[in-house]
Amino acid sequence: MTSLQQTTHDVERTLAPARVRDVLAAYLALTKPRIIELLLVTTVPPMFLAAGGVPDLRLVLITLLAGGLAAASANVFNCVLDRDIDELMRRTRRRPLPRHQVQTPQAVVFGVLLAVASTAVFLGAVNWLSAVLALGANAFYVFVYTMWLKRRYSQNIVWGGIAGCFPPVIGWTAVTGELAWAPWVLFAVVFFWTPPHTWALAIRYRADYAAAGVPMLPVVRPAPQVTIRILVYTVVTVAVSLALWPIAQTGWVYPLAAAVLGAAFTVEAVRLHLRARSGLLDASLRPMRLFHWSNSYLALLFIAAAVDPLLR
Repeated sequence: MTSLQQTTHDVERTLAPARVRDVLAAYLALTKPRIIELLLVTTVPPMFLAAGGVPDLRLVLITLLAGGLAAASANVFNCVLDRDIDELMRRTRRRPLPRHQVQTPQAVVFGVLLAVASTAVFLGAVNWLSAVLALGANAFYVFVYTMWLKRRYSQNIVWGGIAGCFPPVIGWTAVTGELAWAPWVLFAVVFFWTPPHTWALAIRYRADYAAAGVPMLPVVRPAPQVTIRILVYTVVTVAVSLALWPIAQTGWVYPLAAAVLGAAFTVEAVRLHLRARSGLLDASLRPMRLFHWSNSYLALLFIAAAVDPLLR
């Protein structure tokens, strides 16, 4: 072997692992791991609530695996269907499909395999009800939100957000095998929480959504109108969260946490509205403060729901 051939061989051996890592990273990015994290955070605490304490940890891990695969599948299909608008938005143009790191047919196959794997795990190790709920949530996210609502209606996220409300119900049914009022209250919490969370992000990236032709509410309505709706949905979220106290007959930890967290969430929404009324626009409104706080609010609220039965 000549020195040139040896050098070429060494370079190829060095680049091969890097290419493999890049491909794996691209496929992982299609699943939107940060979104999956939040969905799983709303899955586990209802399992503690349903069990009245610590649930079977093996069941928890299996439910997380199946739920994570289901959410990953839905996110992959979302990336496939939104690849044209993702290419137009600064926030999303570096996703794998706009950058052609993954081809569309391969992404579709990946999404199908994830859905099949999720359903198999649910049916084989959890129960059929949780499997049906996960499939229903995925179908709603892909066919109702992504394919129909998102590009047509300013209220797209209000109804499209239903898909993200299912994890609490799935977590509950994984433990009990049946439905009850308590998980539906948590479903409603996520439902009313989703618009303030998403509209805050949409204010920050309003120009992106406008360029892509997506009629998010901040694109079609002035900031004060958007922020007053954010405030209304925030107040309703807090009120619904407190309803879990009598319905699930929780101890004092959950309602105390819900009240304190809800007050902080509401104050942040009021501040955002006041900034909007003062004439500030887009990034100057600092909407990401509310966006990030909304993530913390939901996570801490659900953690409180999990801790409460442990202290009773």
